[in-house]
Amino acid sequence: AWYCADCGHISVSRDDITECEKCKSHNISRDEDVLDTWFSSALWPFSTLGWPDKTPDLDYFYPTDVLVTAYDIIFFWVARMIFSGCEHTKQIPFHSVFIHGLIRDDKGHKMSKSLGNGIDPLEMIDRFGCDALRFNLVTGNSPGNDMRFYTERCEAMRNFANKIWNASRFVMMNLSIDRCELPEKLEPEDMWILSKLNAVAKEVSENMDAYELGVAAQKVSDFIWDSYCDWYIELTKPRLNGEDEENSIRAQKVLLYVLTEIMKLLHPFMPFITEEIWQALPHEGDFLMLCSFPEYNEALSFPNQEHDFEALIDAIKAIRSRRADMNVPPSRRARLIVVTDNKDIFENGRAFLIKLAYASEVLVTDTAPDDIEGMVSVITDKAKMFMPMAELVDLKKERERLEKEIAKAQKEYDAQMAKLNNEKFLAKAPASVVENEKERAKRAKALIENLSESLLKLK
Repeated sequence: AWYCADCGHISVSRDDITECEKCKSHNISRDEDVLDTWFSSALWPFSTLGWPDKTPDLDYFYPTDVLVTAYDIIFFWVARMIFSGCEHTKQIPFHSVFIHGLIRDDKGHKMSKSLGNGIDPLEMIDRFGCDALRFNLVTGNSPGNDMRFYTERCEAMRNFANKIWNASRFVMMNLSIDRCELPEKLEPEDMWILSKLNAVAKEVSENMDAYELGVAAQKVSDFIWDSYCDWYIELTKPRLNGEDEENSIRAQKVLLYVLTEIMKLLHPFMPFITEEIWQALPHEGDFLMLCSFPEYNEALSFPNQEHDFEALIDAIKAIRSRRADMNVPPSRRARLIVVTDNKDIFENGRAFLIKLAYASEVLVTDTAPDDIEGMVSVITDKAKMFMPMAELVDLKKERERLEKEIAKAQKEYDAQMAKLNNEKFLAKAPASVVENEKERAKRAKALIENLSESLLKLK
């Protein structure tokens, strides 16, 4: 812009001019003020929609709902957008501002060109996929706090995507139905997974409404990985492969229904893989992104059945953990005696205890066995379970193994104590080294005590 000192006219041109376009005077001066990049950025909410013309896009999309931005440009951008919106349109451009932290490198430094520590998102997408990168950023971020970017987390998220893909392939390979609908009759494991899905849908919706995106994404992830993949799919395999066709169809229907709802819950965070899977499943509609988000459904809430089945799962987990501590392979089965006041829970779950807790047979009772001394016990909130020691391990070999472990731990403990009793070592060694030796001796002593206790039980 050039100002004419003679007539006061303002001439505007992209090219340099030498005279006033109105009076042709050469007594003109160029505006000395320059608009920075934030000026045009401040116009972004409405200028991109055709403003100053009153376009259909401007009428439909403005004002918008939520602005998502980092805290470092609140003054530079957010405030100026609000000022400009109120000035030029007489409306605020958005009703909410979601402010997140900065993404820093793995050492906590701010990414910058000068430091050369920036992460190229396109490179991350090529290596791990767009969905894995998105899920990493969402789950690794808490409101208002900076996050460190670790490539290893992207790899973990890619593994999560692979888990979803493989679970979906398993479901599709076992489908003989072409519609997504729930069966009229539900088994206990069906009510358990549907009730947990219902609770997750409610919680995730509440988290999303409160902009707790990381919390919401983590809840979806936990449900998919633990409840659906690790448990429900395993629980349905006997039904899918059994001779009861009606029972198999019911299992397929619940598997498909829950998987479809999972795709909807996960879609805002991982849109590409979920759309791809959903398109391959029996569905209604053209696109997953146009489907309604899952909502809480009172008819699919089974709190009592969920609680009871959770007790069965806790028992299976506890038995597996105890067997793992004893290095008992899954192929080695043992009788299982379940002492409980909740006999129905474990009677109904007998088949799962045999398949998933590696029991050769299951006895559910309300009285403890007489030969308790020769038993391995496992305790949960709802039951106390016993397995014959002789059926779990070769007692002679296990005693020999424990004796070797004790001797090894004792040798290490003696070496640590020799150092700690050496006055020259204590005088010369740094305090941190001495403290480290004390900690190692403490761990060795605890290991000896634990191993000795295990050995005593075998004698």
